[in-house]
Amino acid sequence: MEPISETLKRVVNAPAFSERYEKMKIEILENRGVQEFLAANPEVVNKSMVDRGLGKLYEYTSQNHDCNNCENVANCHNMMKGYVPKLTINRGLIELDYSRCLQKTIEDERREVSAMISSMHMPKDVMEARLSTVIYDHNTRVNLGNYASAFMEEVKATGKVPSKGFYIYGEFGVGKSYVLGAMANELAEQRIKTVLVYVPEFLREMKHAIQDQSLQEKVDYVKKAPVLMLDDLGAESLSSWTRDEILGTVLHYRMAENLPTFITSNFSYEGLEDHLTLTGKGELELVKAARIMERIRTTTIPIKLSGKNRRDG
Repeated sequence: MEPISETLKRVVNAPAFSERYEKMKIEILENRGVQEFLAANPEVVNKSMVDRGLGKLYEYTSQNHDCNNCENVANCHNMMKGYVPKLTINRGLIELDYSRCLQKTIEDERREVSAMISSMHMPKDVMEARLSTVIYDHNTRVNLGNYASAFMEEVKATGKVPSKGFYIYGEFGVGKSYVLGAMANELAEQRIKTVLVYVPEFLREMKHAIQDQSLQEKVDYVKKAPVLMLDDLGAESLSSWTRDEILGTVLHYRMAENLPTFITSNFSYEGLEDHLTLTGKGELELVKAARIMERIRTTTIPIKLSGKNRRDG
């Protein structure tokens, strides 16, 4: 049997192989990126280095180097999805360094932004909202838009979130939740984490959390959020326990720690206080309701939102 070394030598020295090799070498050296690399390193790169590094040069030329025709990282054809090769010299050898492509950078940034928002029972359209898409068709909308813009300008200028959020109230379907989602996305782009909570479902979940012993963990997660947004406060079926032990605990902590809280409701301050006064058992508890409202008034700026019901189409 012929030794493998002799077999390889015979194949390499065959005229057909040599011809293909030389043709491939020419194609590689005519590659624009390779030519730019050689032109940038004329005093370092020599024929011997090129011959030894031909495999790396081929690896470089066989991959994409821009994302103009790439829809997403999942469809990337490079050896390392989402990474583009760059020719370098290391210890007298031609090597490749890989760096994130533009498409992967965009997708990674989107994921990072999405990770800044935690949603509890919020609809998809709210989670995709942007302030630029809010339609201002009424004076109160313009007023809210001015408040929201000023709020975000302060965040961008200082890198910090003002301690007072908004209490946005108005009729059903006028876009209160949408504004919350839009502001959450604006804050996420500044790498500020927000927790959005649909209050009625959250309070129902808290009742079940007692059984699986996750109550304290969930309450702590909400009350300690860097920015908390409570959607549709006042639409829940209220009990003394959910009002005092859940809402009261969350709001008291945030007031004490100067953490920004945003709230939407169909009720004005006065209407919400009336709602909080009456429990599911029909009991009137004026003092406890007033205590909750004191925390809400301390931590929010009331803004009325009017307009047509956008859910009617």
